[in-house]
Amino acid sequence: MQEGMGTWRRTHGCGELTKEEAGARVVLMGWVHRTRDHGGLIFVDLRDRSGIVQVVFSPQVSEEAFKVAESLRNEYVVAVAGEVRLRPEGTVNPNLPTGEIEVYAEEAKVLNRAKASPFYITDNVEVDEALRLRYRYLDLRRPEMQRLLKMRHQTAKAIRDFLDSRGFWEIETPMLTKSTPEGARDFLVPSRLNPGDFYALPQSPQLFKQVLMVAGVERYFQIVRCFRDEDLRADRQPEFTQLDVEMSFVSREEVMGVTEELLAHVFRTVLGVEIRVPFPRLSYKEAIERYGSDKPDLRFGLEIRDISDVVGKSQFKVFAEAVKKGGVVRGINATGCGNYSRRELDDLTRLAGAWGAKGLAWMVVEATGIRSPIAKFFSPEELENIKERMGARPGDLLLFVADAEETVAQVLGNLRLELATRLNLLDPEKFAFVWIVDFPLLEYSEEEGRYKAVHHPFTSPREEDLFLLESEPLRVRALAYDVVLNGVELGGGSIRIHRRDLQEKIFRLLGLSNEEAQEKFGFLLEAFEYGAPPHGGIALGLDRLVMLMGKRDTIRDVIAFPKTQSGTCLLTGAPGPVKPEQLKELHIITAPRKKSQPPSLQNTLETA
Repeated sequence: MQEGMGTWRRTHGCGELTKEEAGARVVLMGWVHRTRDHGGLIFVDLRDRSGIVQVVFSPQVSEEAFKVAESLRNEYVVAVAGEVRLRPEGTVNPNLPTGEIEVYAEEAKVLNRAKASPFYITDNVEVDEALRLRYRYLDLRRPEMQRLLKMRHQTAKAIRDFLDSRGFWEIETPMLTKSTPEGARDFLVPSRLNPGDFYALPQSPQLFKQVLMVAGVERYFQIVRCFRDEDLRADRQPEFTQLDVEMSFVSREEVMGVTEELLAHVFRTVLGVEIRVPFPRLSYKEAIERYGSDKPDLRFGLEIRDISDVVGKSQFKVFAEAVKKGGVVRGINATGCGNYSRRELDDLTRLAGAWGAKGLAWMVVEATGIRSPIAKFFSPEELENIKERMGARPGDLLLFVADAEETVAQVLGNLRLELATRLNLLDPEKFAFVWIVDFPLLEYSEEEGRYKAVHHPFTSPREEDLFLLESEPLRVRALAYDVVLNGVELGGGSIRIHRRDLQEKIFRLLGLSNEEAQEKFGFLLEAFEYGAPPHGGIALGLDRLVMLMGKRDTIRDVIAFPKTQSGTCLLTGAPGPVKPEQLKELHIITAPRKKSQPPSLQNTLETA
């Protein structure tokens, strides 16, 4: 058997054939997905990125091709030439797009052999993720992974087509830039030509896109790689891709409107799903009060209700004392869960404690009244008011937390999601968008003893709140907005500061001296003095968007070559040591590796 393509030329993808091609001679190339030897016939499922087709090898058609088929193993790369035929009656496979036809092989050639794969190349494979990432090139052959890669491509194309039609220009910004404060840790790149100095990989093109607005570009976008040296989780990676958009002479509503139209276009084009616009809008305050989160999942109800005014003067000291100290009493009506066992209630109480609650009070609503260990501390009128406020009916379970508002929001926000999971309310086919607006501009860090920007220091305050900057900065609301999908923050943006005096005032509030501000952001402040237009924009996480569209639980599934949660690449072995000569060129000396450092990548692979 001679290996290599020679003069063979592929005519079709395996998944492209239909009964319309019956009688045609085709040339297919792909991977052997499965073989079945039925004695006088050998059936081979041939796979490429377009799909799978059944190839029939018969000695009556070609003895030479039949001999090739006898040697085939899974994942061999082969070329097949033959005739497309309709499958005999009763053998049609309705679960396969090509299930009405099969190809009778007249010629076959092995293009490359393959070792036995460490796991099956099939959908829903149950194998440790570390092994999948170690052999990522095999993992990506699986049809479900191929679909996700295609979806990512289609999403990026739909974005570019839409924004081009709206007058946006795609402009690239630098990958080697300057390290700045007020964000996650930077990835640093030493400069060989400037010993002792470092570039930083961009966490965002924020400053450059604002400069582009000063430059008169007016409408910019970029699908850009960004880098953050932060702790990882399911929806975070050290390097990620975002859609970056900036516009001049726009209001908050205009930026949000373009974003809604863009997302509706993407879902329509890629998934064939119609998204209703405009999206619902919630203030930050309302989101925290009703859902316990600034990224609420609106696929289900289970809204949080405040009963502080109802129970603040009750005989139940836990509730009354919380209200007296300035805290709140809020709860969730777990509709229809009145039959929960004591074990289930204890489990929810344990979870509430893990989330920060001092306890979890419960009431079961029955036709004859309320059953609860704490019911005796409330008057009949108070119990009736509680039921009314909670919208309760017989069969419902009411769950309450009393504490500082921040703690109550955190606990009930988590409890709400836990109940939704237990009650199967998280419909993967539903897409629930919502805008969160009117965030606080600043927050105070007790640890650092200073104010910090809730979003970033270039976010504009609401004009009507400017007078509060000096006297009550924590009351100032930002012209910021986050778009949330199914409880995941898809992206965020804001109207930016475009005046030097206001930007310098914000820097001072954040604890930056004039010298520090000039050193880090001097070029931006100077640009503002040369006719900077009002401008605003948004950044959307492309990885998160495709993850949600593809109904996956982690962005690692929609990134071709992701890192692990420890920031390593199991395929290439990155990060790794470099030669002493390379460090010498960069004027860098490394500290000896400590014994307590994580195990080497090789050990990780050996134990995976």
